[in-house]
Amino acid sequence: MLTEGKLVRDRIPQIIRADGAEPEVYVAEPAEYRARLRAKLAEEVAEYMEADETDAPEELADVLEVAFALAADLGVDPAQLEKIRASKAEQRGSFSERIVWTGNR
Repeated sequence: MLTEGKLVRDRIPQIIRADGAEPEVYVAEPAEYRARLRAKLAEEVAEYMEADETDAPEELADVLEVAFALAADLGVDPAQLEKIRASKAEQRGSFSERIVWTGNR
């Protein structure tokens, strides 16, 4: 259970120090890191869902950053992730046609 602290971007401690405070941080072990990345993904998606059109691109970029970190944790680099995405889009399509499925007859 993740009860204390939150995963932050790598430069956040440096930014806090530049503002005159001393952050309390540690480096998560792999299992904790994976769990915290999953929690961060949920946090960032929730922030995107609440964002207006002005802030939505920034929040979506945060979702993408976490997705890239999750992929890296699985040993998948951004180029490989894009290949997987493109392959799925070729096989099953993307979402560009806005099709909504309501069931079968």
